Amino acid sequence: MNVKNFVVESIDEMKNKVTWPKYSSLQSSAVLVLVASLIFAIVIGVIDLSFENVMSWFYDLF
Repeated sequence: MNVKNFVVESIDEMKNKVTWPKYSSLQSSAVLVLVASLIFAIVIGVIDLSFENVMSWFYDLF
């Protein structure tokens, strides 16, 4: 298989065989990812803050 044939077949596959999502679907997926990432970041931040406070309290005991 030569390079030219590979490129031609790749372009044909991208145009005719790949199912591309609609723009509205991409928008809703992007919003979902943003919200999930924000929630995950907040949860990890709260866990980190609480762990920091617990360790600070524990070290202050000694």
